[in-house]
Amino acid sequence: MLTPLTVAVAVAALALASWCGFAAYRDQPTKDWHFAGMAVVTALALVQLVVGVVQLARGEKPDGGTVVFVSYLLGVAACVPAVGFMSLAERTRWGSATVAAGAVVMAVLQVRLYDVWGGGHG
Repeated sequence: MLTPLTVAVAVAALALASWCGFAAYRDQPTKDWHFAGMAVVTALALVQLVVGVVQLARGEKPDGGTVVFVSYLLGVAACVPAVGFMSLAERTRWGSATVAAGAVVMAVLQVRLYDVWGGGHG
């Protein structure tokens, strides 16, 4: 995996988590600009998915196994859209809190992806 891309996705996810966490703290639901932030984070995750699949197609192998690696890639790509839809159903501060929690999960998944790939040595 490309370490800079992994770091960029993790940092963007943590920024989204902070932003939505602050909205929850202020008793606000997710708003349009939060969804724009979710779109940016999701776009980065989709780029990461494509890069991961291309590396696998080239014959590169993750240390932790291909099935586990692909599962994490798909989980990362689906994480923020899933909580974004959930926040639409919950139009209170808890919708923002849900997105914040999902974004933190996404950042943690980045660490796990890095480990499964081989700590950047793959």
